[in-house]
Amino acid sequence: MKKIIATIVASVGILTAFAETSANNNAGGLAQEIKYPWESRAALGLTLTQGNSDTLMVTAAVSTQKKTPVNEFSVGVGAAYGKSDSVKNAESYNAFGQMNHLFSERMFGYVRADYLHDGVADLRYRVTLSLGAGYYLIKATNTTLAVEAGPGVVFRDLGGVHETFATLRLAERFEHKFGSGARVWQTLEFLPQVDKWRNYIINAEVGGEAALAKDLSLQVVLCDTYNSLPAAGRKNNDLKLVSGIAYKF
Repeated sequence: MKKIIATIVASVGILTAFAETSANNNAGGLAQEIKYPWESRAALGLTLTQGNSDTLMVTAAVSTQKKTPVNEFSVGVGAAYGKSDSVKNAESYNAFGQMNHLFSERMFGYVRADYLHDGVADLRYRVTLSLGAGYYLIKATNTTLAVEAGPGVVFRDLGGVHETFATLRLAERFEHKFGSGARVWQTLEFLPQVDKWRNYIINAEVGGEAALAKDLSLQVVLCDTYNSLPAAGRKNNDLKLVSGIAYKF
């Protein structure tokens, strides 16, 4: 396991250094510097009912991304809290970061880190580090479809049990932007334990966004996490449907 972690850390350093070198060489050949700004979004969702039942659900997320001819960066954080009649039914925090380095127009290498805490699922933490290769099956101005695959390592505390195991990450992501400013996206990720395939995690997301004003939009997101071996007394599946307002900056 130490060798796997060391390999991932070393690969992150090599890929980052190579990306910087390529970016510098590419920039040196340009007569005028071209800027590639970060594109960021902040989303907030709130559901509140009072009467025969008292419920509260609050979600918040901030994400940012940057794309250049040779590198792509994406970072995000999110949180959700909910209760129904004073009983907590949601408490989660998550974060992720990914860097892609393009070796050609469609082929790229990536490094990625994910963090998740889910109090209701009795998951104190899950940290996933992975690296691998990806390919854009579709790469058009308004539509992208990419697949990714590579090894990784998972550190987690589930139900009070500390685990560290090697995994194989298989992922797919799709996005389409409409001329009106609306967009739809979908992601799917499969993380099996390499020496115990019955232990696996599936993360899926489907979302849509429609513009309300220049920088404001209405966002609806369906998230699903399936854990084949959940903590004792917990269910395998966690499904969440969130609607809210997103601000682009």
